Amino acid sequence: MDGYDRKILQELRRNGRITNQELSERINLSPSPCLRRVRAMEESGVIAGYTTIIDQSKLGKSVTLFVRVKLERHNRTGVAEFERGVQNSENVLACYLISGEYDYLLHIIMDNLESYEEFVRTELHNLAGVSGIDSGFAYGCVKQPTGVYVSGDLQPRTMRKAL
Repeated sequence: MDGYDRKILQELRRNGRITNQELSERINLSPSPCLRRVRAMEESGVIAGYTTIIDQSKLGKSVTLFVRVKLERHNRTGVAEFERGVQNSENVLACYLISGEYDYLLHIIMDNLESYEEFVRTELHNLAGVSGIDSGFAYGCVKQPTGVYVSGDLQPRTMRKAL
């Protein structure tokens, strides 16, 4: 991965809908090699996909929560059942395995506190193996993720042969 690849990733991080023509102009590379580089990074998995950032408040989703979950069983079956339940939940934006007293951190958005209470009672407590939860509410957002910041001399193994 060289300077052009890093510039491509930085521009796509800012705007994933940029045209190849505009992208090539911004990084000072002709369109054909620019497109080849983008395709190579897509094929190698460096670019895993493209998404849309949605303003949750415009959809009436005004409550952001971070919920720590503790499991009672840590065997393969219990963990798999819990993770399957989380993956099937439309309210869970992200789920991370964490260290410490709790096992998972869930990022959740809800319409209001009442809908969160309903979610806890009908969905979260019914997930396999949940023995405890601890919720924290966000009252503002300082920075929202738009991808990984790209800098330095990155050389992923998957890219070496692709370029």
